[in-house]
Amino acid sequence: MTSNGNGRKTIGSRIGGIGAKLRGSEFWESVFRPGSPFRKGYSDSPRNRSYVIMNNVLYHLHPVKVKRHGVRLSYTLCLGGLSFFLFILLTITGIFLMFYYTPAVPDAYVDTAALSTNVAFGQLVRNLHRWGAHLMVITVFLHMTRVFYHGAYKPPREFNWVVGVVLLFLTLLLSFTGYLLPWDQLALWAVTVGSNMAGYTPVFGDQVSFVLLGGIQVGASTLLRFYVLHVLALPFLIVIFMAVHFWRVRKDGGVSGPL
Repeated sequence: MTSNGNGRKTIGSRIGGIGAKLRGSEFWESVFRPGSPFRKGYSDSPRNRSYVIMNNVLYHLHPVKVKRHGVRLSYTLCLGGLSFFLFILLTITGIFLMFYYTPAVPDAYVDTAALSTNVAFGQLVRNLHRWGAHLMVITVFLHMTRVFYHGAYKPPREFNWVVGVVLLFLTLLLSFTGYLLPWDQLALWAVTVGSNMAGYTPVFGDQVSFVLLGGIQVGASTLLRFYVLHVLALPFLIVIFMAVHFWRVRKDGGVSGPL
C-alpha cells in the first residue's frame, strides 16, 4: 500500500483500495458475468476474449455473419438505427419536459410558454423534442420506403414488415398526440380536424371520435387522454414492437438488402 513520508495512506491508494473492495463484492459479481474484463481476476486469454464477445449486447442485436451490403456506405444506410436514436432522444427530452408540464387546461399553455423564459435550457430541449419528433416521422417513413423498394417485405421477412407497418402507425399516433400538448390555437384546430377525420371511419366513426376526444369536442378530457397516450401508452407499445422488430431482424438474416 502506498504511503507518504508520515506513514499515512495517500488519496490514490485509498481510492484504489475502495475500488478493489467494490470489484470483489457480491454486487459487482452479480452485475458482471464471468469473463468480463471489469471482473476481479480477469486475465487476457482466448477463453475470456470469447466471453467478452458472447456477453456483448451488440452480439445479440446482429447475427454472427453480416452481409456485405449491410455495412456498405450508402444514402439509405442505417435509417432504422437513426429512427431508434431519435426515439431515445425523444424519450430523454420528453422526461425533462414532463418535470415542467401540467396536463390541465389552465396550466398547459402557461407551462409551455414558461419553458422559454423560466427554465434553463427549456427552449433548447423543447426544440430538440419538437424537431426530433418531425425527423423521426421522416426517417421511419424513408426506412419503410427503402424496405419496400428493396422488396425486403417478401419471405422470410413478411412478419417483420407487418411489425414495421405497426411501428409506422404508432410513430404517427405519437406525433399526433403530442401535437395537442402545447394547448395553443394551432394545436386545437389541428386535433379538431384530425378527430373529425377519424369520425368518418366506417361503421365505428362516432365511437372512434368519442374515444379520442373523451366527449363531443376538444376539452380537458381530450388533453388528459392525449397526455397519457403520448407519455405512457404509445411509448410502451413502441418499445415492445421495437424489441420484436430487432429480434426478427437478427433471426431473418440481418440488415435487408436488394432481393
